[in-house]
Amino acid sequence: MIVLQLILYCILFTLMVKFAVRGGAIDGLYFYPKIVQDKAIEIGLTDRETMNRKRKGFMTLFYIVMTAALVLIIYCWNPVSDFKTAYLQALLFLEVMNIYDGIVIDKIWVGTSKFWILPGCEDLPYIQTWAQVLKKRSLLALIWVAGAAIVALLVVLVGNL
Repeated sequence: MIVLQLILYCILFTLMVKFAVRGGAIDGLYFYPKIVQDKAIEIGLTDRETMNRKRKGFMTLFYIVMTAALVLIIYCWNPVSDFKTAYLQALLFLEVMNIYDGIVIDKIWVGTSKFWILPGCEDLPYIQTWAQVLKKRSLLALIWVAGAAIVALLVVLVGNL
């Protein structure tokens, strides 16, 4: 059952990314390296204020949706109400999502799809190297240790309502 839940959680993650770029890759400019952001702004594809507004709006929605989904999976579907079990499940989901993001989204989808190529920025490196993916995912793995505690706390709080 947990494997199915992990797959569905990663599908939700993918749908959230797809939602972020529903108007084209330029809508997700904040996902790109700074050099690409600067060039896209310089050539007039967007402006920094618009990019930052889209980043803030998407990231807020993303964290709300992904956290709510995780709490629902752990508390309602599994059902878990103690902190330790909720923490371990949350950590598993967040770390699998982290690896999925690095490999499937960053390396496979972004790395092989022409969708992510911004006009006028074709010559700039926008695909992360394996070293960059490993560095970013390692840092996020540490962040998700704390994030899992927050999710577990929410699961316990929901259970006490």
